[in-house]
Amino acid sequence: MSRPTQTAVERRKLLARLLPEGIPALWCPLITHYDRDGAIDQARVAAHLRHLSPYVKGFLIPGSTGDGWELSDAETRQLLEVAIEQITKLNLHLLVGALKTEAEAARRTIGETVHWIETRAHDGNRENGLARSSVCGFTICPPRGKELSQQQMSSAVRSILETQVPVAIYQLPQVTQNEMSPELVADLARQFPNFILFKDTSGADRVALSGQKLENVFLVRGAEGDYVRWLKIVKGPYDGFLLSSANCFARELCQVIEDLKVRRVKAAQERSEHLTSCINELFGIVTGLPHGNPFANANKAVDHFFAFGPKARDAPPPRLHAGVSLPADVIHAAGDTLSRHALMPEKGYLE
Repeated sequence: MSRPTQTAVERRKLLARLLPEGIPALWCPLITHYDRDGAIDQARVAAHLRHLSPYVKGFLIPGSTGDGWELSDAETRQLLEVAIEQITKLNLHLLVGALKTEAEAARRTIGETVHWIETRAHDGNRENGLARSSVCGFTICPPRGKELSQQQMSSAVRSILETQVPVAIYQLPQVTQNEMSPELVADLARQFPNFILFKDTSGADRVALSGQKLENVFLVRGAEGDYVRWLKIVKGPYDGFLLSSANCFARELCQVIEDLKVRRVKAAQERSEHLTSCINELFGIVTGLPHGNPFANANKAVDHFFAFGPKARDAPPPRLHAGVSLPADVIHAAGDTLSRHALMPEKGYLE
């Protein structure tokens, strides 16, 4: 067995400082709640985090599912204020989304957020300030553009890694219109110990399946469905999941992972197939909606029932960032799907 490289050793030490209890296997890109006037609903965000905290120990805020590409800087700051307060209280971990279409904008956002966190934590030491706020890193994507070469993506991502903040890199071709090659990701992993996590939502899983040596970078899968086959504990290529469905089905996903850890493969497979069927139906319900993205819309429809229970059909439907609410027929269809799959909660977490 070959000895770990110096970069791999430095990354392991950094991860041990950032996440001393280990890296969670299940992460959630939290949906963003809005009140009737369209402002960040901080009380609802806090309640949702408390509801998920027994099962999810790591959060990406704001991710694509949390409208990270649409939120203004002021809205993001409001969201992070309540998220950091709750995540610190609950002893959870936070990846801050810096989802921008250009590297310079992402770099500026990270710098401003680090300064704000240091000021908020009353600690001028960057790593200490992040730790006191339960922030383990910043999530970025390569810049948007289907015409970008691997070299152009490399230069952009390197410019952020060179700031030396802990970074998670997000493969999201659905938004960026491009995809980092396995060779590029491996090259970044060899050079930058602050590259701590790689998330792939493409569904193609080219990086994880490539066999490239990634030097202890933690790999998480973001594509939904067929959860049993992907984790390293069953000889798959990933260390964990970062799933939009964890907004609603955190307990079930956590149980799949726990079943796999103790080799209850049949139970995990049955639960995975049940969840996959339900989630596929739910995404079908929101396909074609003119506002929001399918990840946010499907999870908002389902979370509506987890928040209000079976009475959710009578509660005002959740608002989207675009200023409209989810249609009533979407809410009713989501409720019917949950009931048919025996996943309707008996009581909502707001009750």
